[in-house]
Amino acid sequence: MNAEILRVERLRVSYDHPQGAVHAVDDVSFSLQSHERFGLAGESGSGKSTMALAILRMIRPPGHIDGGEVWLGDTPLSSQSDEAMRRLRLAGISLVPQGSMNALNPVLRIKGQIADALEDHGIALSPRELNARVAELLGHVGLAPEVAEMYPHELSGGMKQRACIAIAISMGPKVIIADEPTSALDVVVQRQVMATLGRVQQELGAAVILIGHDMGLMAQFVDRLGVMYAGRLVEIAPIAEILAAPRHPYTEMLVASLPSLERKGEMRGIPGLAPLLRDLPQGCAFHPRCPRAIDRCRGERPALREVAPKQHVACHLA
Repeated sequence: MNAEILRVERLRVSYDHPQGAVHAVDDVSFSLQSHERFGLAGESGSGKSTMALAILRMIRPPGHIDGGEVWLGDTPLSSQSDEAMRRLRLAGISLVPQGSMNALNPVLRIKGQIADALEDHGIALSPRELNARVAELLGHVGLAPEVAEMYPHELSGGMKQRACIAIAISMGPKVIIADEPTSALDVVVQRQVMATLGRVQQELGAAVILIGHDMGLMAQFVDRLGVMYAGRLVEIAPIAEILAAPRHPYTEMLVASLPSLERKGEMRGIPGLAPLLRDLPQGCAFHPRCPRAIDRCRGERPALREVAPKQHVACHLA
């Protein structure tokens, strides 16, 4: 049986704003098993990327972590010094960022960027050992050894993203957070990148948190899915259960928005817009867009509760 490798307990993150605090992550809890692929899905602005940065303790002003705890195995991350946390990044938990061109140094060759990651964690290699290690990492992500001497602008979008994955796995982390790793890539390259991520995860024996809003991609990759709305988790369940019988109206509408061969020419969306995080409606934040909302939804915010084995939902109607 897989052991728990990551646990997030009642995490809260807000951003200072002239009109009041914006609660981007509001009392979120979940756990991740070793070797598991866990997805975080939701519309833009739901708090997914803020969650990733908070787990890594990379929130910068005007943002701040207001409460909660993140455990990597038996290690509480909030009590770690900045230096200890810096060493845990890459070695214990790593990030495959959204937008590889912004993540890679444009004036440094790929080998130099991998070398920086290794040296920053105290790995001293001879030139021959470094070349071998870089070639091995590039091979893990399906890139030729010659890529080591290339600059980011010489690589295609998919190659840049795979170079980012090579850096992310350079220290053999236990958890890989992939923040929309296929955004701005065409569908063929998306498949290549996700196949690469899945392969290196298996080789490392790591767990993956995949962040995104593409439910089709989630359906193909993750074992379990958490759905976020307005900074809160509204449903967590195995992906097969969510696709077959979603229990939260928002999840149901996300699943219904997937293209279907049975509904050719018919596109379904979610009416209305996601609320501003600094001005959330009372009660359930989704109730203004929910076709099944009742009076209780408008006055009482539902708590995330277990409604079936391994299935948690924050909805009064579940």
